[in-house]
Amino acid sequence: MNKKTSNANRAVKERAIKEAQTRRKKYLADEKKQEKEIGGRKGLNPTRYGDWEKKGIVSDF
Repeated sequence: MNKKTSNANRAVKERAIKEAQTRRKKYLADEKKQEKEIGGRKGLNPTRYGDWEKKGIVSDF
């Protein structure tokens, strides 16, 4: 790999990291704005992780 390619790869990586950090900040800010559910399910969000569990029985859609 020559020096020019190495610099280009480094620039792409740095840009990707900056974009990921920006998306993460936006995600965390949006998450804080959401209202908390009162009396809702505990644990991970089933619509995000794809498993639904109720009284020990798991169903996967």
